[in-house]
Amino acid sequence: MKKTFQLEDLDCANCALKMENAIKKLEGVTDASVSFIMQKMTVEAEDGADFDALMKKVVKLCRKVEPDCRIIL
Repeated sequence: MKKTFQLEDLDCANCALKMENAIKKLEGVTDASVSFIMQKMTVEAEDGADFDALMKKVVKLCRKVEPDCRIIL
């Protein structure tokens, strides 16, 4: 399953890269991309993965990297 989310207040490309790399390390994630320019995030998960539970982890992780950034779910 692959979903794209709009981001708000992502301040720099370096933070986007840190978020992307951290998301890719989460169990159940097959791929992820975070675009600073487009202010979008795409997360791809394994078939059968609990996407809602996975996104809770993604949101928590992203807040650690960029506290002001919001993911529009």
